[in-house]
Amino acid sequence: MSFSLHAATVPSYLQILRGTANWLDKAESFGAESGRSESEMMDARLAPDMFPFNRQVRATAMHSQGAIEGCFKGQFSPDLSPPPDSFAGLKERLGEAIGYLEQLDPAEFETLIGKPMRFVFGSADVPWAADQFLLSFSMPNFYFHTTTAYAIMRAMGCEVGKMDYLAGMRTAK
Repeated sequence: MSFSLHAATVPSYLQILRGTANWLDKAESFGAESGRSESEMMDARLAPDMFPFNRQVRATAMHSQGAIEGCFKGQFSPDLSPPPDSFAGLKERLGEAIGYLEQLDPAEFETLIGKPMRFVFGSADVPWAADQFLLSFSMPNFYFHTTTAYAIMRAMGCEVGKMDYLAGMRTAK
């Protein structure tokens, strides 16, 4: 049995995006119960030189939906617009990414294999094959930003656990 690019990426993106959307509910409740403002939570960071929580969450959508859209267009550039400033906005953005990924045609997705595309950011203009961009750049960034957002909430005292992060594992039936 062959393993497709779609199978190697999209189900994992969906698993973690759905899990993130669910633990955002826990984080929002934690904020309300602990008296932390939504603004404080959106701005929380693990270190001063790291992106804040809301940008970390937004990056999960960017490195899934945005990366795939960039592969189809032939160019990906990071989203530099202001990130959502509320849990509702973050959940909406994740919902957009989930909806986009759910409607992808697996056969059309396979046309990305070997397709030339570019990563353009500032003075950087890096050529890639779309499949290698997704597997060696976008997916690692996706997991990095999702894990960092999760770690920020854990560091604030929110009771999210590994099963919240892993949500919806695809086990044998």
